[in-house]
Amino acid sequence: MESAWMEDLPDWLQILLTVVIAIAAAVVVHRAIVFLLRRMARRTATNADDLLLARFIGPARWLLIAVALSFVQPLIPLSAAAQTAWSRLSGLLVPALIGWLAIALLGAINDIVQDRADISVADNLRARRRRTRAGILYRVGLFVVLLITFCMMLMSIPSVRNIGVTLIASAGLAGLAVGAAAQPALKNLIAGIQMAFTEPIRLDDVVIMDGEWGRIEEIRLTYVVINLWDERRLIVPVSKFLENSFQNWTRQTSQLLGTVLWYLDPSADIARLRDKLGEIVKANARWDGRFFNMQVTDAKPDTIEVRALVTARDASTAFDLRCDVREALLAFIAREMPEALPRRRLENAGVLYPPPKGEGDRA
Repeated sequence: MESAWMEDLPDWLQILLTVVIAIAAAVVVHRAIVFLLRRMARRTATNADDLLLARFIGPARWLLIAVALSFVQPLIPLSAAAQTAWSRLSGLLVPALIGWLAIALLGAINDIVQDRADISVADNLRARRRRTRAGILYRVGLFVVLLITFCMMLMSIPSVRNIGVTLIASAGLAGLAVGAAAQPALKNLIAGIQMAFTEPIRLDDVVIMDGEWGRIEEIRLTYVVINLWDERRLIVPVSKFLENSFQNWTRQTSQLLGTVLWYLDPSADIARLRDKLGEIVKANARWDGRFFNMQVTDAKPDTIEVRALVTARDASTAFDLRCDVREALLAFIAREMPEALPRRRLENAGVLYPPPKGEGDRA
């Protein structure tokens, strides 16, 4: 009776009702499945299932709608032209949905890796390595999936497929032309893939590039963003990190040895200054307790170069520690040891140290 009732309706209304019922059924099934999966995810201790669910909710909804429409398509009275249009549309939508699902899977894997790699801990070298590799491989996979999806969608169009077969004969020349035009982009793309495995830099690494000090903020397929110390951003092509030399202060560990220099008078009491340095460093919370020392590293006619080495847990802390030590020791010298401040000496000792009053008259 139901089918007879539907047959009494106009064709356009039959098509509309069938499509609406199919979409509504798909949405209801989708919501029921999502509700059950969310309840199951709440009972687990890990966050991975929540991340997977968040990524797959959107693609799964449209995939269920596409499946529902494919089931009811034989029940819809379509003309020959409409059937052709339906098949063409399906040929475009099916690869798009498959590509969307693949992208969602890649994104979920990347989210899980990023969630499990905690870079807020003190020794975050392994976490930064995992985050960097996952981020680069995710972007490479995203590029490949989009390229394959686009090609599949084009191949579903007969006219485009025929043109592609015709152009195969000239593919060699076209490939040479495209390769020559896209050489910089391809160079950086290949360098980005290479960087994922060689790892010359990682996220949050402290580097010096082109004389600029900063942290690696983003690593894209073709460029790297460095957050400089004064909050500027330096954009560097990926290939530059593989072709040119640069300083990486956190390659093996985030711990760093900092240098502090003073230029003092040659008569300065180094042993006394060394003892004071120990008091200053040990009282500073930024010192990591590993090492410190003081040495005279150079001597000039009027001054000596005094160097202190102090250690800290990372580059930013080491910079602040160096400033603290420099200021504290300078204050001590000015207050307790002014004779250690550099001064110029003249050859005529009488100018620097004049004879006592009356001594010249007796002479």
